[in-house]
Amino acid sequence: MKTYQGLRETYKQFIYHGFEISEEPGKVCLTYDFEIPGLSSFAPCWEIPCERENLGEDGTFLNMVFSLGMVELVSYWKTACPKEVIVEPWGLSEEQVKWWKRLYFNGLGEFYYTNGIEENEEDFMDIKALGEIWRPEKDAMRAKAEKNVRCQGAAEDSLPHKESGGCLVPVGGGKDSSVSLEILREQKDNNCCYIINPRGATIDSAKAAGYEEKQVIAVKRTLDANMLQLNKEGYLNGHTPFSAIVAFSATITAYLHGLTYIVLSNESSANESTVKDSYVNHQYSKSFQFEKDFHEYEKEYLGSGTYYFSLLRPLSEFQIAAFFAGIPAYHDVFKSCNAGSKENIWCGRCSKCLFVWLILSPFLTQERLAEIFGANMAENPGMEAYFKQLIGLSKEKPFECVGSRDEINAAIALTIRDYPKEKELPYLFRLYKELGCYEENLPACEAYFSYYDHENLLPEAFEDKFVAELKKRGVYRD
Repeated sequence: MKTYQGLRETYKQFIYHGFEISEEPGKVCLTYDFEIPGLSSFAPCWEIPCERENLGEDGTFLNMVFSLGMVELVSYWKTACPKEVIVEPWGLSEEQVKWWKRLYFNGLGEFYYTNGIEENEEDFMDIKALGEIWRPEKDAMRAKAEKNVRCQGAAEDSLPHKESGGCLVPVGGGKDSSVSLEILREQKDNNCCYIINPRGATIDSAKAAGYEEKQVIAVKRTLDANMLQLNKEGYLNGHTPFSAIVAFSATITAYLHGLTYIVLSNESSANESTVKDSYVNHQYSKSFQFEKDFHEYEKEYLGSGTYYFSLLRPLSEFQIAAFFAGIPAYHDVFKSCNAGSKENIWCGRCSKCLFVWLILSPFLTQERLAEIFGANMAENPGMEAYFKQLIGLSKEKPFECVGSRDEINAAIALTIRDYPKEKELPYLFRLYKELGCYEENLPACEAYFSYYDHENLLPEAFEDKFVAELKKRGVYRD
């Protein structure tokens, strides 16, 4: 493994040279040009389905493509972490530079932590943008903003329709995006699913929600082979803010397809740090802080006319699991195990699989969960270390997209409380009682049914329908 300081002394610059756009039948292709002088060049690519032409003459589109490059570059920068980042194709204001540094620093929190690197937001990087600053036309921005927020005072039934462009719903193949698709089912004729590098679970989830093939916008993202080789050779590697990639690429896609709302499925639980009492959060780019930051950045610097928000932000993972348990059409198709993603399976041995098992346990039987996961995880002593991390007995949660410590404890306590008395508790639940956690957490296990995080960006018309659906499903009681 190379050392952080050694690499920074050897490779002092990262250069974002620019990007190329090529229009092909039915799609637009983007190729970026990055370089760490003396080490490697990088040319990651995107292919986005699109029927529009002459995109090179569209300043808004060009600015969004440039901005996607700004978030894409951090995956390549992290191989050597050069102190200076030179941005050649476009200019950035002082406020924009601060915005990007905040995203990079917080989005790389896990990367720094797991690599044993101590840094601060001010000093880890210097960004020098050499091009001309591009700003959206203020009059056009104002008109687009009015279009986006007009729903704030709208009637209860005024959800997106063809005149307002409908919704683009990113689908990851897990339970969260499935719940969003189900909540928006009545409006699906005007919506599209957004999928990066489709796999079985993402396509199958869209089908389960009733989306036709023409309503699935599948984009292709290709990582540069030079970066992958450097990772093998021991250059620095680690987690980057992928959901920021989703935000910028989905905005381009919604803009190209005339869709107004970009509807994420990030929950309130994503705000909790992965490492106790620190800023390190595996899910930083799923947090409300990033959602709000991106929402404001789009209005000020992109001007795409889209409205980015997370439909599930008011909820906990506990409530999402309760909702998901009531939509069985998705149970045999959803997958969110990173270890098994290439094979489209649950591996049944990782912390992510265990988290999903535990959070669903109050709402599905252990037998049904074993059918879904292909193994009885609650009876596996090999899961004990992950189990203790998830319930908060260690400083770190697993570095995965998992729920908060409190709601995991609530789910386990509720499962034990309601477990059939004539059956022996599975191993992990017996362990939980032996550790004295059951009595400690039982009093709070019902609290999540009345949980609602009011720090959210839901437009009023969405929120009214949303709350009504939650109450109907029994996952929210005000």
